[in-house]
Formats: sequence, C-alpha cells, structure tokens
Amino acid sequence: MAERAELIAEFKGKRIGVLMGGLSQEREISFKSGRAVLAALLSRGYNAVAIDAVSNVAAELQRLDVEVVFIALHGLYGEDGAIQGLLEIMRIPYTGSGVLSSAVTMDKVASKIVFDRHRIPTPRSFVLRDGGTEIPDGFELPLIVKPASHGSTIGIGVADTSEEFLKVAIEAYKFEEVLIVEEFITGREITISIIEDRVLPVVEIITKARIYDFDSKYKKGLTEFVVPAKLDKAVAERANEVAVKTYKALGCAGAARVDILLDAAGELFVLEANTIPGMTGLSLLPMAAGAAGSSYEELVEEILLTARLHKTAGPSQKAAGPLADDKIETGKEHA
Repeated sequence: MAERAELIAEFKGKRIGVLMGGLSQEREISFKSGRAVLAALLSRGYNAVAIDAVSNVAAELQRLDVEVVFIALHGLYGEDGAIQGLLEIMRIPYTGSGVLSSAVTMDKVASKIVFDRHRIPTPRSFVLRDGGTEIPDGFELPLIVKPASHGSTIGIGVADTSEEFLKVAIEAYKFEEVLIVEEFITGREITISIIEDRVLPVVEIITKARIYDFDSKYKKGLTEFVVPAKLDKAVAERANEVAVKTYKALGCAGAARVDILLDAAGELFVLEANTIPGMTGLSLLPMAAGAAGSSYEELVEEILLTARLHKTAGPSQKAAGPLADDKIETGKEHA
C-alpha cells in the first residue's frame, strides 16, 4: 500500500494529458471516453487536461507541459501505434500498449499470425486485398467480413449467399484495401478485460442483432450484458487462460480487452484484442471493473498508474514498471 501511495503522489505531481477525439471514424466515441476519463482524474485530484489529437499534437503536448498521457483515442492513429510512437520520441510515458503491440493488435491479419504462432484458438480466415472478392476453396458461407484495421465493428458484415458476400465485401472496401474474412461461428460472445496482472470478471454480450455491431455497442437497449457471465467454472477458467495467453502473446500492457466466442460444443475462439478499450458509460471494461468492486474513478486511476515508456515492447515482450524507460522484460508464455 505504501508503494501505491508513493506512486499516486508521483503522478499527482505531474501534468496529465488526456488524448481524445483524433482523426478516426471513432472520433465521437473517443470524446465520450476521454471526457469521462478527464472528469474521473480531476475528481481524484490529478492535474489533468484534455487534448483533441487532430493536429500539431506534439506542439500541444509541449505547450501544456504534459508529462504523462492517458490515451483515450480509438481507431486509426490512436490504437495502431502511431500516437504511441510520437510519445516514445517525446519521452512522455503513456497508458496502454507500446508501438509494436498496438500496431499488431490493431491489424487483424497480423494478430492472426500471432494467434497461430502461439496456438491460440481463433476462427479460420483468409485475406482479401485490392478489391478481390474470391472465396478460396475450403471455405463455405456464411462468412463474416471485416476491414483489417478498424475497430468498433466498423465496416463489418455477415454474408449467407454469394450475392451478400459481394455486397458486404464492397462495403468493407470503402474503409480500407485489406479485408479479413472469417468463418461465421454461432455462439455466445464473451469478453475479458485485463489490467496488467488483474483479470476482471467475464462479461457476456447478448445482442438482439445477429452480430455485436456498431449500433449494438453504442445504442442503449439493443444489447444485454451479463456480468459475471453465467459460465461453468471450468469454461470460465479456460476462457481466462486463453485471454491471458492472448494478452501476453500480443505484448499488451496496461488495460486491454480480449473478445472471445464460445460455440455450442464449448470450444473457445479468440476474435481479437483491444488495446484501448472504451471508457464510455456503456463500455465493457468499466462494467467488468464495477463487477469486481472498482468504481469508475478507481479504474481510471488504476490504468493511469500503469503509464510507462515501452521502447521496443511488442508481441511477447513487455516494458518494465510504471514510468520505466530502460528495461525490457520478456513476457512468459501462459500455458
């Protein structure tokens, strides 16, 4: 407790910049996360200030004498390692994962390579590029199509027929030139949030829609959440093990969330990880933390205290403790 008190005192002596908004299509959601985070930090007595990360971010950080950054950005330029790289160059500690880990986790194609390398169960998939729409041999409809580097289920679609597949692929190509196409697995969707060594209660997502899409995520009444999820003890333990293994394999740090499907046979499939989970009133990380007994303000403070410089930390690597900038510790595999 004394060490934590000293750490809190250290952070309270620094100017904290909350990066929000940004340039991605998730800008408005980021504002909701960022404003809530800012209010929580101020309520806990931190010297925090909001920064809209649209342009001249480095100049704004310098102008405001920011010494630590709480990243509340979502999507491109926020979760993909871009802003993390800038902060590394500026030597400003920040919350969340490092440059390489952020980039790999944001890219669904790269994530699949890591999953395969570490034998993490995930739906079978193939990649489409540059307008291609051909389904390879060995894959059957229904299929789910996703832009490779977007979050919040932007551009995602499910196809049951060849005509639908062409339609959803064309729609997904509006967002980027690389798509990942997965076999569509029917099952229960669960998500597990992790903050360093703390695994939060499993949340089950029950949506009225066929998939947990953008509207289901951010519009009230479309989705029901059960926390802790009503799972058999053995299944819950297995899901936690898979989530922790995914977190470590991707080199995640600070707060992250792992989304998993549980099919009718009890098999688990990792869909993706999120290195900057939403922090809005409907977000899953705060929901899980609440079930574990943490208030929103306590959660924000806990995440802030994980802020660090990462240098080259990436998949299977992890930077040393808060504010550390001179040691890299190799993460151990979770069996």
